[in-house]
Amino acid sequence: FDHAWQDVQRQLDPGTPIDGDALYRPGIEVACTPGAVVHRNHLVELIQYTPTTAQVQREPVFIVPSWIMKYYILDLSPHNSLVRYLVDQGHTVYMLSWRNPDASDRDLGMDDYLRLGIMDAMAAVKEQTGESRLHAMGYCLGGTFLSIVAAVLGRRKTPRGRRTSSLLPELASVTLLAAQTDFSEPGELGVFIDDDQLKTLREDMAQKGYLSGKQMAGAFQFLNSRDLIWSRNTHRYLMGEEEAGMDMMSWNADTTRLPERMHNEYLNSLFLHNALAEGHFRFEGEGVALMNIHAPLLVVGTVRDHVSPWRSVYKIHLLTDTDTTFILAAGGHNAGIVSEPGHAKRSYQMHRVSPGHTWVAPDVWAQQASLHEGSWWVPMQNWLEKHSSRRVKARTVTSQRALCDAPGDYVKVRYVD
Repeated sequence: FDHAWQDVQRQLDPGTPIDGDALYRPGIEVACTPGAVVHRNHLVELIQYTPTTAQVQREPVFIVPSWIMKYYILDLSPHNSLVRYLVDQGHTVYMLSWRNPDASDRDLGMDDYLRLGIMDAMAAVKEQTGESRLHAMGYCLGGTFLSIVAAVLGRRKTPRGRRTSSLLPELASVTLLAAQTDFSEPGELGVFIDDDQLKTLREDMAQKGYLSGKQMAGAFQFLNSRDLIWSRNTHRYLMGEEEAGMDMMSWNADTTRLPERMHNEYLNSLFLHNALAEGHFRFEGEGVALMNIHAPLLVVGTVRDHVSPWRSVYKIHLLTDTDTTFILAAGGHNAGIVSEPGHAKRSYQMHRVSPGHTWVAPDVWAQQASLHEGSWWVPMQNWLEKHSSRRVKARTVTSQRALCDAPGDYVKVRYVD
C-alpha cells in the first residue's frame, strides 16, 4: 500500500521520485556530460559538449533524438553515455534537446519539426564550427525525420534545393539508430494505430492541443508489458519490494507531450499511409524520395525491438542506393542501442553493401552476416573515422556562445500529464 500511494503521488506530480529514481536527476546523475546550450529556438535547444581530447575529427557529429522522450537516453550515466563515448573518441558532438510542448503549440506540424527543429540546428552547427560537412545521427523517430532531411539535402539540382543547401552543411555520413523509414510492418505498435483509434486520439487532442506524455508512455508500456507492467507490479505491490534505481527506467518515466497537429500528421502519413516509403511524403510542398540520400549510411537495428522491428528498419535497403552498412545488435529498442563497450552479453552482426546492390531478404541476411562479440559502438566509431577527413584542434565552448550549461532548460520541463 505504501508503494501504491507513492505511485499515486507521482501521477499527481511527475516530479515526485519513486524509490531509486531519486538517484537519477538530469544534469546531476544522468544527462551530465559537460557542455553548454549554444543555440535555442522555440522548438529545440542545441547542446555542444566539451571536448576531452586535444584534437577532434574535422566533421562534427550532430545527434537527433526522438521527440517522444527526453534526449538523454543517449547520455545516461557516465559509464553508458553514447555522447561521452563519442567525445572521448575525439568528436565534436552536438545534441538536440526537444522542447516539451504545451497547448499553445498545437499547430506545430511535421514541417516545423523538420525545418525549425533539425535544419535550423544544423545551420547553427555549420555557422559555429565553420565546417561545411558533418556526421548526422538520429535515434528512433529522430532518425526517421533525419532521413527525410537527408533526402531533402540530396535534392541539389532544383533551385529550391540549392537555396536549402547553401545554409546547411553537407552530410559526410548518416547514422540511423532503430529508425524506421518503411512503416508497412511497424510491429506491435501497429495494434494501437487504425482509423478508429486515431479518431479517438484526434478528439482528445482537439480538446487539449497535445497528446499527453502519460498516453504515449502507456502505449510503450503495453509493447513491453511483461517487464514494464506485470513484472514490476508483481514485485512492487504483491511482494512489497523496493525498486532498484536504474537510469534507463528513470528516463522511461520522464515523458513528453506531442503537439496535436504534428502527432496527427506523422501517424496519418507515416503509420497509416506509409507515405515516406511509397513516395507520397511532402516537405514544404515538394516530394521527398529517400533515393536522394547520397551520403554513406550506417543503419542499426536491434534483435528484440518492439518499437522499430529490425526487419522493418532493414527495409531501407529497398529505398536507397548508397553505400550502406547494416548492424543488427543484441538487445531491445533502448538497451540494444545503449550498448557500451564492456557491457556483458553484447554482440552484433554486420555487413556492408555498395551502390547498385541487390536485395537480400532480412532473414537470409541474418544467416550470412558475420557475428561479433562486444559492443557495436566500436565499429560505429571506426566507421565514423573512416568517413572523416582529418583531425583539427579541439573546439571549446566559448562563453560568448554559451546560453546556459548542459543539459539546458527544455529537458527539465515536466507536466502532470
